[in-house]
Amino acid sequence: MRDVPRLDPLPADLAEEAAARRGALLRAAAEAGVAVRLAPGLEVELARVLLLSDFLYEALLRDPPALAALLGGGDLDRPRTAEEAEARVARSLAQAGDEEEAGRRLRRLRRRELCRIAWRDLAGRAGFEETVRELSDFADACLHQAHAWLHPRLCREAGTPEGPGGRPAGLVVIALGKLGGRELNFSSDVDLLFAYAAAGETRGAATSVSHEEFFTRLARRLVRLLDTPTAEGIVFRVDLRLRPFGDSGPLVLSFDGLEQYYQEQGREWERYAWIKARPAAGDRAAGEELLRRLQPFVFRRYLDYGAFESLREMKRMIAREVARRTLERNIKIGRGGIREIEFFGQCFQLIRGGLEPALRERGIRRVLEALAQAGILTEAARGELDAAYVFLRTLEHRLQQRFDRQTHEIPRDDRELRILAAGMGHAEPTRLLEELERHRERVHGHFRLLLGPAEGAEAAAAGVEGELAALWEMRLDPAEAEALLQRTGQPAAAEALGALQALQEDPEIRALSPAGRRRLDRLIPRVLLASGSSPAPLEALRRTCDILRAIGRRTTYLALLQESPAALGRLVALAAASPFLASFIARHPVVLDELLGPGGRYRPPGREALLEEVRRRLARTDPEDLEAQIEALCVFQQTQVLQAAAADVSGELALMRVSDVLSDIAETLLAAVVDLAWGHLVARHGAPLAVLEGEACRPGFAVVAYGKLGGLELGYRADLDLVFLHAGAGETTAGGPRPIDPAQFYNRLGQRVIHILTTPTRAGRLYEIDTRLRPSGIAGILVQHVEAFRDYLLHEAWTWEHQALIKARPVAGDPAVARRFQAVRREVLARPRPPGELRREVFAMRERMRRGAPAVPENEFDLKQGPGGIVDIEFLVQLLTLRHARRIPELCRWTDTVRLIQTLNAARILGEIEAHILKHAYLIYRAAAHRLALQEKPARVPAERFALLRSRVLGIWRQVMGAAEAEK
Repeated sequence: MRDVPRLDPLPADLAEEAAARRGALLRAAAEAGVAVRLAPGLEVELARVLLLSDFLYEALLRDPPALAALLGGGDLDRPRTAEEAEARVARSLAQAGDEEEAGRRLRRLRRRELCRIAWRDLAGRAGFEETVRELSDFADACLHQAHAWLHPRLCREAGTPEGPGGRPAGLVVIALGKLGGRELNFSSDVDLLFAYAAAGETRGAATSVSHEEFFTRLARRLVRLLDTPTAEGIVFRVDLRLRPFGDSGPLVLSFDGLEQYYQEQGREWERYAWIKARPAAGDRAAGEELLRRLQPFVFRRYLDYGAFESLREMKRMIAREVARRTLERNIKIGRGGIREIEFFGQCFQLIRGGLEPALRERGIRRVLEALAQAGILTEAARGELDAAYVFLRTLEHRLQQRFDRQTHEIPRDDRELRILAAGMGHAEPTRLLEELERHRERVHGHFRLLLGPAEGAEAAAAGVEGELAALWEMRLDPAEAEALLQRTGQPAAAEALGALQALQEDPEIRALSPAGRRRLDRLIPRVLLASGSSPAPLEALRRTCDILRAIGRRTTYLALLQESPAALGRLVALAAASPFLASFIARHPVVLDELLGPGGRYRPPGREALLEEVRRRLARTDPEDLEAQIEALCVFQQTQVLQAAAADVSGELALMRVSDVLSDIAETLLAAVVDLAWGHLVARHGAPLAVLEGEACRPGFAVVAYGKLGGLELGYRADLDLVFLHAGAGETTAGGPRPIDPAQFYNRLGQRVIHILTTPTRAGRLYEIDTRLRPSGIAGILVQHVEAFRDYLLHEAWTWEHQALIKARPVAGDPAVARRFQAVRREVLARPRPPGELRREVFAMRERMRRGAPAVPENEFDLKQGPGGIVDIEFLVQLLTLRHARRIPELCRWTDTVRLIQTLNAARILGEIEAHILKHAYLIYRAAAHRLALQEKPARVPAERFALLRSRVLGIWRQVMGAAEAEK
């Protein structure tokens, strides 16, 4: 948007006064012997800016050569770059012999630069963004060049401080506030914090001093040079109160000291202040390192709902200050002012900035834009807040450019108000005040709604939540407590009271911090109300208490549930529906963030959407931090699984779709893991050559899934059965510092993939991995060449390995290797096999499995291993597939049991009735086992439950196995 105000012509009386000022200035220049030439059109512009700014008028009267320079040197035509500002300050200081002269030169330069910037702004030559950038660049230049001028002088007195490797170390000057955000206003203070990298002693002087003493002296001289009032004024007022311990704290702190302070004592308002932190001067590279070290303090690595309470108190303080003081004319801290806009944006930065790097912007306008792009703020709201911010900040400049004073008050004097209105492009003050009120009303409306849902928390004690709070705090006798629980939906009141008492006595809960305890105390009444309205109130309460026990020490999650009634409601509903989900959330509390998502129907994301989400999460991590990358993948997996499971228990996803979704998640993660592992190894060893059928391919590595993932039947807790294949060739890898043999490279690649998949992190681990289905099992090579894999399957593999191959499919890695595997699989499955021998071997394998299965009581049926169960159906289908695949190539296409049954039926190998029985039984058994898994129960049912179905499956079993069973 355009941020230059429209300029109406000055009213007649003000235009006359402006012309008089122009005449007086030109006469003063002539009397001083300074030739001033006004280009066409500049007469009106000069008169206008002299009227609007007494500072500009008086500065040019005092310094007529400055007027000639502005008009004749092209300084008004374009903004200065940061580099030009640095060079200009450096040239001025280079001619200074001592600190007094350096201060005098900086003050004169400051007056000239602010005249130029004010003129361009007042005349409409520069917009808001250009003006604040130039002011910020000039402040940076003064700080940086003053440091560069002072530092060597102090080194000659006290020796030179050195950093790691003997590199000279400088003072780190961190800008906070408006300067940190490169949004400095015209007469602003600069909020600074001074630091140095590490402790040590100076070198090269007769008497060395500690780094702390050296940098403290340097900081004091720097502040004195800029901040001390003289006849020439000041350069900038320096505010150091945002440092640790404020005015009573040390002037300069080491990086370790700062890190320790913020870890142990850092408060929410200090996080708020550090959002805009920027290395403005001195050792800027070291400053960037300091920001990296402190980033975990400023931006939590999760949705920081723990900040709500502190931010809400800050908001209340702002509101109380406005109510207590007469601030209606204050455009910064008054109602609907600049501070409310900044607070609005920075709240979301503190809460979400750890997970949304786009929100780590320092400038508030870019923060508002990022909020809109993320869908957190509507485009209409962003537009209103942005327009109000530009208007209010421009008005702030007009107020301060008038007399070069730090003020935010709309004047009461009629003449001053008319001049202010003219500076904002209005001929009449009433139009300015109306526009101001419109913007303030909009801003205050958004501010009032911010953090709104819990605004009435203090009043909760007046209602039923207050009674439940008294129950939780054990202020009711048992009879009263049980009556209250029954009244709020807990029929088994005694058991519910026991669950609450057990939670109270849990060591983790007893160890909560005072803040954490307060959050839990506010949350429990809402848990009781939510569980009381559940279809299974006692189970909902008990399982939710288990989750609270598991997450209690991570009080940010308590804050999340406290702040979001919708999230709490979904949590209790999921806990009531499934103990598996309750324990899953307790093990992986990071998924609680997902409970804040939309509550509508779950739509499983497609493979591309999953891949894009993985890329987005990995992009937030440091490419060199493998642990952080693994953790990001774990969080992705857990959040996706939670959403699928929530849809599952609510009936939104059918069983087959659940397995499909879980398989998609696993395959997406495997693709990402292969990419990560490949990148890390190539950086170290270079890339290997891989060749298939005379054509080079890359990466020449593929992951093949067997078992549940291969058969698209993955469950919530299934291991991944994986086999790794490669197509390596040549003698060594190329392009890396440590070349190795390709076979060795691929073996390490497989090991790295397993490491990433199985490494425990704070967010859990990705999967348990089983690689025993590779050729020769645990004794075999981890990553087989695809042609060696073919030879093994054709000449050495057992029949049970060919059975396992039916459920095998490539799921990640090189498409060329995947295609070659599929060709090998078809070739092996289509081998001719003597029917009798095949039947005997399959039957013998099934018998071995029966003998190794756990014993099951006679009155129970094991859905998986029991006679007529899931495994029997799978063995039947595998036997028929291996027997007929040569004649019916379509059987080699599928890996899942249901479609194989359908294909066998279509080929008339299974009749309609037999195919229907097997398919129906298989799906019924799997659905029952799946539901039992969600209830954390073994896959067993009463023996009579599926008796008829089992007998029909066993009938088909005997019919197919025939002689093999008779030979038993």
